[in-house]
Amino acid sequence: MAIDLAVVPVAGIGTRLLPATKSQPKEMLPVGRKPIVQYVVEELAQSGIKRLLFITGASKTSIENHFDINAELIQYLRETGREEQLAALDFERQDVQYFYTRQRRPLGLGHAVLCARPLIMRQDFVVALGDSIIGLHAQSRVVEQMVELFENDRDVKVVVAFEEVPREHVARYGIARPKGAVDDVFELEDVIEKPTVEEAPSNLAVAARYVFAPEIFDALERTAPDRRGEIQLTDAISLLLREGARGLGVRLPPSERRYDIGNFASYFEAFVEFALADPDYGPGLRQHIERLLSEGTTQC
Repeated sequence: MAIDLAVVPVAGIGTRLLPATKSQPKEMLPVGRKPIVQYVVEELAQSGIKRLLFITGASKTSIENHFDINAELIQYLRETGREEQLAALDFERQDVQYFYTRQRRPLGLGHAVLCARPLIMRQDFVVALGDSIIGLHAQSRVVEQMVELFENDRDVKVVVAFEEVPREHVARYGIARPKGAVDDVFELEDVIEKPTVEEAPSNLAVAARYVFAPEIFDALERTAPDRRGEIQLTDAISLLLREGARGLGVRLPPSERRYDIGNFASYFEAFVEFALADPDYGPGLRQHIERLLSEGTTQC
């Protein structure tokens, strides 16, 4: 696979998850046994990505520390007879190079991607949002599929992953305007940022994974900020498409749903689902939850 580079934006403040995110990045909140961003990195690594560029911000150094090799911790586990716990650190030895640069001002996702331009230059690349897991325990090959589609058609400048959402939720997302019939892979006419229910051309919402040609940077440079002063990545994609660039959409299969850790409701749901799927602790947790629910029903 020629594209082996991914940009992972992790600069957001995470205000909807306060106070949990006051002193730690939301991307480092645990879901089951691992922090969110570790699932993202493992998904990318198994899809052939070898270079990861994190777009960070203030108070995000714990992400850098997490992916460093901690020789002292390894030695401590060996010296204290806890060799079996070393397996939990296998992710440190992935065949991946890590790079970091900062988004110094909170000017939106599009601006965060634009911060990668001096390092990406004229390379094609993946973007994977650091607060969204694709597939239970990140067992997803959607990035690999997207890269293959991108590389097999040199006219394509952008490939975007989409998921179906309830019609009443379209105002929360960037929404696809397909060109023609919608299948698992479809051609994009446009992407609309947070349309009303009446305006939405479909219920296919952007799902946190993209493949771009470097032309996206020129589009981002020419994208006007929104009413909050932020540069939206969706608006730049729309600009590219309206100017004649070819784009494809990939619809996530039901087995590879998106876990968007954007608020406490979605965070709690993801944590419970991943914990219940844990081979060691899941069965016991399921019994505990069933007992709690039973007791609650009895009390009612």
